[in-house]
Amino acid sequence: MGKNLVMFLACSAALRATTLQVGPDKSFHAPCAAIAVASPGDVIEIDAGLYRRDVCVIRQDKLTLRGVNGRAHLEADDASAQGKAIWVIHANDVVVENIEFSGASVPDQNGAGIRAEGVNLTVRNCYFHDNQDGILESNVAGSNILIEFSEFDQNGFGTGQAHNLYIGHAGSLTFRFNWSHRAKVGHLLKSRASQNYIYFNRLTDETGNSSYEIDLPNGGSSYVVGNLIEQGKNTGNSTILSYLEEGVSLLTSGKDLHVINNSFVNNRPAGSIFIHLASTADPAIATNNIFNGPGTVCDQPTAALTTNFVGDPLFVNADDFDYHLTVASPAIDQGSDAGPLTPAFEYAHPACGQERITTGARIDIGAYEFGGAGSPLVCQ
Repeated sequence: MGKNLVMFLACSAALRATTLQVGPDKSFHAPCAAIAVASPGDVIEIDAGLYRRDVCVIRQDKLTLRGVNGRAHLEADDASAQGKAIWVIHANDVVVENIEFSGASVPDQNGAGIRAEGVNLTVRNCYFHDNQDGILESNVAGSNILIEFSEFDQNGFGTGQAHNLYIGHAGSLTFRFNWSHRAKVGHLLKSRASQNYIYFNRLTDETGNSSYEIDLPNGGSSYVVGNLIEQGKNTGNSTILSYLEEGVSLLTSGKDLHVINNSFVNNRPAGSIFIHLASTADPAIATNNIFNGPGTVCDQPTAALTTNFVGDPLFVNADDFDYHLTVASPAIDQGSDAGPLTPAFEYAHPACGQERITTGARIDIGAYEFGGAGSPLVCQ
């Protein structure tokens, strides 16, 4: 009887959900007008177009907010909700899809496209640019953050304290099939979550002056798999992936780092530390990675480094960030079995992915399998 009651209530809630439409010729002319009257579980569809200085707090759980007929663009123009962000999401289980966030700026220099203050958030196929922070998460214990098929570009304030995105002490972060690039002095990805799943992304500084490409300052059980990770020549910081640099936190569990089948490229002439770990970290596992460019692969003496390639792997076009392997690459068929962390996908530009199929007797080293591109994912 109890199970039937739960199913009845769930079905009743689904039937009550309403779709609210936003656009010049719709019932609501701005997203926040629809948000103000929405009920938990509603869907808000926002027509493509520019919505300037429309900022608000979202308090209703289980909303889906979606751009339709193209991407809806929320331009803050220095306006903010609660002095924090374009959208302050103070609700649980919210989904945000196909929306562009730009221009968030506040006096404390942490103006975000989204300020995440509820439990669980999904961001899909969105674009964050020219904010002080793209996404800023507010240390919500037990919250699971999923970000996929999205782009982060030129967010930051220029002091190194604001980033393309910054996840606080959440329960978990899953960051996959995204493109994060050219942060303004800050990091391309920073997370203090207890679990980090960083899969199949392009994290490239390019012509920018980003700091770390990945910063996991309190550790956490972290999996960095199948990414393209490039440090640009203009960076002021020599580290590419930093782990546990600020020590263990009571809010973050786990000290294990797994780095599998990534392609690291350092374009900083002075050299780099590709993987930096604090002495208190468990021995890192780094398998099947390419390390191209000057620098130290890993500064942890106890790290388990297996079948990695250091040197020139003969990329198709490294200057244009095409890190596919050419037919003569010494990384082909030289990898080893990574067990359950063997990548099943690979990044496809921009902010998408495709299946990865092992074509030889052994998996290739790096983020791409030569001749092994399978079916593309549906990313929009």
